[in-house]
Amino acid sequence: MQHGDTHSKLFGYLLWLFGFTGSHRFYYGKPITGTIWFFTLGLFFVGWIIDLFLIPAMDREADQRFTPGPIDYNIAWLLLTFLGVFGIHRFYQGKIITGLIYLLTGGLFLVGVLYDFWTLNEQISMKNGIFGRR
Repeated sequence: MQHGDTHSKLFGYLLWLFGFTGSHRFYYGKPITGTIWFFTLGLFFVGWIIDLFLIPAMDREADQRFTPGPIDYNIAWLLLTFLGVFGIHRFYQGKIITGLIYLLTGGLFLVGVLYDFWTLNEQISMKNGIFGRR
């Protein structure tokens, strides 16, 4: 498997500012703890503060785990985080039909957006892997 700089520490730290919602954990491919952080305000802010020091390790792990390629993780996460209900992140990945569905249904009534928070890294990795085999 090819390793590259798929995720950014800078972007991770920017998401950490909202990290009590779990956003940086979702970004680094940790959806279970991201969900726990979301419902407990970053483990009552204690886990959020500890994560300030864990981000470099989470970044290295994500860089090794996910496949680099033409679809940029940072752009996709930026689009999902701020425009997810409009499906812009799906259009960016070339998923036109589901992008239109999200656009017309508010991110499939927000359930689709939550699904994408759980799976966006894997979606991009799979797309980048396909592009890499061409």
